[in-house]
This record gives sequence, C-alpha cells and structure tokens, in this order.
Amino acid sequence: MKIDLNTVKKISHLARLEFDEIGAEKIQKDMTQILDWVEQLNEVDTTGIEPITTMSSEVNVMREDVVGEHLSHEAGLLNAPQRDSDYFRVPKVLE
Repeated sequence: MKIDLNTVKKISHLARLEFDEIGAEKIQKDMTQILDWVEQLNEVDTTGIEPITTMSSEVNVMREDVVGEHLSHEAGLLNAPQRDSDYFRVPKVLE
C-alpha cells in the first residue's frame, strides 16, 4: 500500500506534528513500509492459533487484604524534611 503526501499531511495534522518536505517524504516512505509489512502479516495462516492477551508470561500474585495498624499522622511527619503544623512543606513548582 502506498501512502501519498496528502495522507502524511493529514495524519501529521491530526497528530500535531510538523515536517518539512524532506521529513514528510521520509515519513511517507516509512509509513508505506510499515503498511507493506502489515499486509505481509495478513497473509500468514493463523488458523488454530490461540490469540494472546499479553506478551508476558508473568502471572499476578494476589493476596487477601488484611486490616492492620496504620501509620499515625505524627509518625508520618516524623521524617519530613520540612513541615508546616500538620502538613509536609514542599517547594513551590508553579507561579
């Protein structure tokens, strides 16, 4: 499948990307190669193959929730570098 420059411009506009002419031509070539590869994948016979839901073979280990003792407010503030009565003081990040 061939991607034309108008399609690249439309996609780049939707993705809020900007390309010069050379960049647009490179992206056009790359997108065409990607779609050609996907077309090749569509030709593979996957009859009888179970779809996978994850790329990892790890299994989540779940445990029961247990109610326990929680940290008191004062104990939570013990190691605070700076505090203001009952709260952590943090540097201002916005004006």
